[in-house]
Amino acid sequence: MKSMTGFGRAKLEKQTREYLVEIRSVNHKYADITVKTPRNLLYLEDKVRKMVLSRVARGKIEIFISYSNYGIEGKNVVFNKELAKEYIEQLVELAEETNLSKEICLSEIARMPDIFNVQIQEDSLELIWSELSECLENALDNFIEMRSIEGLRIEQDLLKRLQKIEENVEKISLASTGLVQEYVVKLEERIKEILKTDVVDQTRLAQEVVIYSDKSSIEEELTRLKSHTKQLEDLLKLDIPSGKKIDFLVQEMNREINTIGSKSASLEITNLVVELKTELEDIREQIQNIE
Repeated sequence: MKSMTGFGRAKLEKQTREYLVEIRSVNHKYADITVKTPRNLLYLEDKVRKMVLSRVARGKIEIFISYSNYGIEGKNVVFNKELAKEYIEQLVELAEETNLSKEICLSEIARMPDIFNVQIQEDSLELIWSELSECLENALDNFIEMRSIEGLRIEQDLLKRLQKIEENVEKISLASTGLVQEYVVKLEERIKEILKTDVVDQTRLAQEVVIYSDKSSIEEELTRLKSHTKQLEDLLKLDIPSGKKIDFLVQEMNREINTIGSKSASLEITNLVVELKTELEDIREQIQNIE
């Protein structure tokens, strides 16, 4: 089991090139990936996203990439001559209109926007991706390790809560065993009290008992609740993303518990149902962070 909250970081240096990748994530219903990278590496955004998706199933994930190249290998410096001429023409025209000096230094033109651009050579693109993917892989390893550690803590907490639920379900099962017989005794006494007689129509009494048994029986709900609890325990032990399935099971468990509470007229069972709902609500909050 893995948490959807995590952080991973990795740095890689190759000759004059330096890469830094940071990954962080929070809860999300689906996989929502945002890649923030330098402008000259925008062409790699889709590859980065696919690489992350191959190892992460859910979460709002942000990936920050920085890249520096302190050498000249794989770079071309492009001088925009036409743009430089346009700058000069405009400056000369401005000088004539304002009676300023027309002396223009080359260094001043060189500082104008977009006069010089550094382009990455085509044969260097694959090299950059090869090195960046190595750095990204390391960051993902650290990221997933943190998610796994947090996921283990959640799993241990959930198993403890499931154990409490199982114990309370058994208590409810035992408490519900003699409810029908208690109802028969109370009903018979009530009839005698109202009719002022010791003679009770056993046929009519039996009919009332059958109706009561049908309305108050919680055996089916208890059986399904036990089954859902066992399925949930099994899902927690799987080494695959199971957050959505677990969320569905918890909803089903909540439905069965509500039905048990509405059918029962026993104060003991009602109190146990309250405890079940409390534990299940804590479980529901925890599983929102499961991948």
